[in-house]
Amino acid sequence: MVDFLNYLINGVLSGLLYALIAMGFVVIYRASKVFNFAQGELVVFGGYMVWWTVIQMGMPLWLGLPVAFLSAAIFGLLIERVFFARLVGESVFSMVMVTIGLLILIRGVVLVLFGPQVRAFPIIFPIEPLIWGDLIVSRTLLYGGLLTIAIGLGLSWYFNRTRAGLTMTAVAEDHQVSMSMGISVQHSIAIAWVLGSVLSTLGAIVHLSGRSINMMSSDIGLAALPVALLAGLESLAGLLLAGVLIGVVQSLASAYLDPLVGGAIGSVFPFIVMLLMLLIRPTGMFGWKTIERV
Repeated sequence: MVDFLNYLINGVLSGLLYALIAMGFVVIYRASKVFNFAQGELVVFGGYMVWWTVIQMGMPLWLGLPVAFLSAAIFGLLIERVFFARLVGESVFSMVMVTIGLLILIRGVVLVLFGPQVRAFPIIFPIEPLIWGDLIVSRTLLYGGLLTIAIGLGLSWYFNRTRAGLTMTAVAEDHQVSMSMGISVQHSIAIAWVLGSVLSTLGAIVHLSGRSINMMSSDIGLAALPVALLAGLESLAGLLLAGVLIGVVQSLASAYLDPLVGGAIGSVFPFIVMLLMLLIRPTGMFGWKTIERV
């Protein structure tokens, strides 16, 4: 029973980490209707910014982290200015293809700037776990989970209750109609990419604190994909529940199914759950249904 509780608790916290990474997918999609295939690479870039400011430049955390977040925000703004400002009003397919090219570009930039070596990531959160009897909980995942809940609820309120958030949602629905109403489409998309880059950097901090970073760290973006699609690409608060479900499923499958089949079924199981959900409800648990007149 104690082992089950350990698997359950750590599954919940791991799922909240996936939800934090998936927020980058949803924020960008909510404002531009673009599914960002380069989300994992944004996480790696943000992580390297933290490594560069804290380890390479020797800045204290209170200075290095704000500089890293600012660098990531500028990078996100640069992406929007260079690539997506020219695509306003173009088809969704064109924007998606740009994100695939962006994935390759960011990988190349990271390799040129930082090399392929494995780098020690700074310790942001205490590495000693919390121990209550036989229960062992990672402090990093616990603090990261609490941050994820607060950010998820805050962003959900922003997009659903504020004028700026509703404006960004309107932009995602139709660029041409938004421009005809006097809404700055480029401004909304730029804010989305800045938010997505900052969230990716925060995700990198939670994911990599006290560990190491290299280009393979971008795999966390693929791991978060089932959470984004399970929740629905329009729901930020729904990511919290979807993340918990995926994290628990993965943790229990790894603990109890992997020994039976002799393979890493735990890493595949979340994608099976995602595909089953998409067969039943293609828009995800909390995604919006689109009704079109013909």
